[in-house]
Amino acid sequence: MIENNSNGASYITKIHYLCKSNKTLPMSEEQTYINFDEYIRQGEPQKKERAEAWRVAIGLQAVDGLKTSEYLQQTARRNIEGEITIDEARELVKEYYIKKTAHDADDADQEEADRVSSNISKLLQTDAFTYSVAGLAAIHRAIFEGVFKHAGRFREYDISKKEWVLRGDSVLYGRWQDLRMALEYDLDQERQFDYTRLNEDQMVEHLAKFVSGLWQIHPFCEGNTRTTAIFTIKYLRSQGFSVNNDMFERHSWYFRNALVRANYRNLNKGINYEPLFLIRFFRNLLLGENNTLKNRYMMIDPPEEWKMPESEQLPEQLPEQLPEQVRDLLHTNNPLIIELLKVIGYDEYSVSQLMERTGLKHRPNFIEYHLNPAIADGYVRLLYPDKPNHPRQKYLLTVKGLALYNALVPQQTS
Repeated sequence: MIENNSNGASYITKIHYLCKSNKTLPMSEEQTYINFDEYIRQGEPQKKERAEAWRVAIGLQAVDGLKTSEYLQQTARRNIEGEITIDEARELVKEYYIKKTAHDADDADQEEADRVSSNISKLLQTDAFTYSVAGLAAIHRAIFEGVFKHAGRFREYDISKKEWVLRGDSVLYGRWQDLRMALEYDLDQERQFDYTRLNEDQMVEHLAKFVSGLWQIHPFCEGNTRTTAIFTIKYLRSQGFSVNNDMFERHSWYFRNALVRANYRNLNKGINYEPLFLIRFFRNLLLGENNTLKNRYMMIDPPEEWKMPESEQLPEQLPEQLPEQVRDLLHTNNPLIIELLKVIGYDEYSVSQLMERTGLKHRPNFIEYHLNPAIADGYVRLLYPDKPNHPRQKYLLTVKGLALYNALVPQQTS
């Protein structure tokens, strides 16, 4: 049910729909999470990687108003510490609910949150990623394995979802008959998109638009936002970005509402698509900015005290106006990487061609100090990533690399 008081500000009771409906609620209270920063500060690479995966996995449950159990928190900590593997953690969570004898009203939601969190954590602890419609379906299947009978299957009916941020209205989602065709089209358009000569503002806006369009199709019965988030993280990683994972931990509910606003239009009420909120999320995610992210600013026709202050309605600051430390997620202080990026530019080269263009003679040193760091930091990718020793292997810039190259090298206007 949805409650609305006299001033229209209270759309805060839980909306719970299953399969043909949805479940969403504005999160007004925070769950107590593991102190992930503790592990990240320690600097142990494996613990940090596992902590980052669990941080996203647990935080994303907020998009459907779910909270994980204390048992899941303890199990996650054991995996982060290296006491158990991620597969052992998933099996422990599964067994916990099979053997659980005392049940309460929240058990079903908590079991979903726990099992989905452990599934997401496994996905994020592996590098495997397939950029395709089948790959997207595989992510949904992996996330909701053992939770939904329809895991990995596209819906076979049209849907609408009452959204808190829209005061009970719904985004217009894709027709069920067109789901596969729409997904194939969007993925193909992104595959062919030319990122050359885009500055970082244009790059972020395009990526936000791509993710927004993918989410709007809403191919699954349930779990679309969590699936979109994991697909996005893995896609951005494949494009060279080291994704700021705490954004999905702390702002997952904002992420969903921003997707809603980016895809909602009601011309009868004078409301058009509003991508600003999603772009701000992506600027924080990819550029390390600190834009204010508040759910109440996105509400349609909000009460006066919920409206965005005029000072925050100003255009985003240009990158050159931002403190240098804010831009660390995109930029590098390694002069050898910067030199290599300038050499590659919009082209692709073999190792021997790159050595010739940089004037370097010693192949092992070039690979160790120039090429490998540029690949590891996400600026350079292989033309044939699945076949490192391909006889025609060449190297080119990732989307992240192109954004930095365009910032380093002034572009000539024709």
